[in-house]
Amino acid sequence: MDTINQNGRAWDKKVENGADYTKCVSKEVIQKSKAGVWQITVTTEKSVPRKWFPSLLDGVKILCLASGGGQQAPILAAAGADVTVVDLSIKQLEQDKFVAKRDGLKLKTVQGTMTDLSCFEDGEFDLIVHPVSNLFIEDVKPLWKEAARVLKEGGVLIAGFVNPLLYIFDDEQERQGNLEVRHSVPSSSISHLTEEELQVFSQSSETIEFSHTLEDQIQGQLDAGFVLTGLYEDDFGGNRMLDSYINTFIATRAVKMRIE
Repeated sequence: MDTINQNGRAWDKKVENGADYTKCVSKEVIQKSKAGVWQITVTTEKSVPRKWFPSLLDGVKILCLASGGGQQAPILAAAGADVTVVDLSIKQLEQDKFVAKRDGLKLKTVQGTMTDLSCFEDGEFDLIVHPVSNLFIEDVKPLWKEAARVLKEGGVLIAGFVNPLLYIFDDEQERQGNLEVRHSVPSSSISHLTEEELQVFSQSSETIEFSHTLEDQIQGQLDAGFVLTGLYEDDFGGNRMLDSYINTFIATRAVKMRIE
């Protein structure tokens, strides 16, 4: 199945349906950001610690990676950063353009995949913001390598991703109040489907999701040349049964090392 086309169409549909991660921030949020009062998320509920960012964002070159939807990018642009946002979904990028036009912001949008940043030069950015989205690609290691390539030495990568424990349980059973272990990690949301079910799925507006090991998520960053300098966990905001037992999202701050 063509993962890129399937997920691109699915996210366009999510915008049309008004899903939470596609809703633009308000004018009031942008006004506060222009005044220096701002915060963003890369997981679900918790805000990224302010100390993870430079004290001032004026002129800081930020890549919002797989981060369309009119949320992180406009806030950071309003705070003074030079922002580029990359996303697979054209309609998600249209949300960023809408906020930029509405509130007089300058930001650049690029339609593309998170694993191919060949349109950018080596060391082009000071900081990358990458909200939970690498669940939509099969292999995260090329993502970390590309992120390292386009960051300057000493540049910062702030990334959110899913704790793989979330994916071992049957999703439908969990929503009914039963924690039934069914899937292995790594795997995908379609790996257990029959040929007939795959045909139906390919005609749907559902996203294909992939579970990744913590080794690929964390050691993958280290192997790409990063050093971890911060980590926190988050949950679904009380919307999932697992919230009572464990946080299912992780955010990391990593710094690109000097290459000798």
